[in-house]
Amino acid sequence: MLAKLSSSLVSSLPCSRVSQQASMCPNMRKPWLMKRMVYGVGTLFLRPIKTLRGDCKSFGVSQFLCNITSMASSLHVQLVPCLQDNYAYLLHDTDTGTVGVVDPSEALPVINALNQKNQNLTYILNTHHHYDHTGGNLELKARYGAKVIGFSKDKDRIPGIDIALNDGESWMFASHEVLVMETPGHTKGHVSYYFPGCRAVFTGDTLFSLSCGKLFEGSSEQMHSSLQKILSLPDDTNVYCGHEYTLSNAKFALSIEPNNEALQAYAAEVAQLRSKQLPTIPTTLKREKLCNPFLRTSSPEIRQILNIPATASDAKALGIIRQAKDRF
Repeated sequence: MLAKLSSSLVSSLPCSRVSQQASMCPNMRKPWLMKRMVYGVGTLFLRPIKTLRGDCKSFGVSQFLCNITSMASSLHVQLVPCLQDNYAYLLHDTDTGTVGVVDPSEALPVINALNQKNQNLTYILNTHHHYDHTGGNLELKARYGAKVIGFSKDKDRIPGIDIALNDGESWMFASHEVLVMETPGHTKGHVSYYFPGCRAVFTGDTLFSLSCGKLFEGSSEQMHSSLQKILSLPDDTNVYCGHEYTLSNAKFALSIEPNNEALQAYAAEVAQLRSKQLPTIPTTLKREKLCNPFLRTSSPEIRQILNIPATASDAKALGIIRQAKDRF
């Protein structure tokens, strides 16, 4: 059980700096001037994120701690298991000491992770309003004085929100630029946070490894559009999603595309990781393009198995795949 894991995975993100000095105004916002351009433009020469599982020396009752592999990086991501299968993510800028958390479903695991490193919490970033992504907001805000960041269209449903951001807006986490991407479908007020200098995107419940979020408030057309927006990022972008669902997602994916060799190999890797209680996150966009059925709506095999007409749009096909997943 993820909730029983007492410490957390650390991965080092080799980031390109927005400036060589720490930002004096880390919550300063500015418009995204090239909003209509592909989100990945401008990051082509950055080094990809490298997350090592093989260098972790032990894994027992508590989760493992990985060695930091790039001293050039100043932004570290720490996976914090919450509830039964949620992940919150601690972001730590080592240059300034700025610490943030993405989607804290509960406060205690985050507090424990912060205490282990004697850290304070500066920001809370929420991808959407669901309680299993915001349940720790108010306690963490009261304890640390952290500012809560969320989407302007969902500000009335984000507990304790202080800074409401718009789609296409960029915001500064220390000196790391963060692009806000509106990604509705799971909820109508969902956003993803993209760190272009680090090739990292926090997708909440929009994109999972081998799946996408349930369509609680949005349509298949909205979800398809959101996924296409995320897919415009570079292939080596690391995806940090809200839940550890990959093992069950792999079983469904194999049931509708059994001859996908890339999927077969990834499913075997996932099964091995989960048998050792190791996380499957982060994944990469490149891998998801090869394996995730919700990004493979044109696959002839998927369409044949689910009786999706060849003339059906990709958005329509996504809706049918989502219905099949809900029944699986």
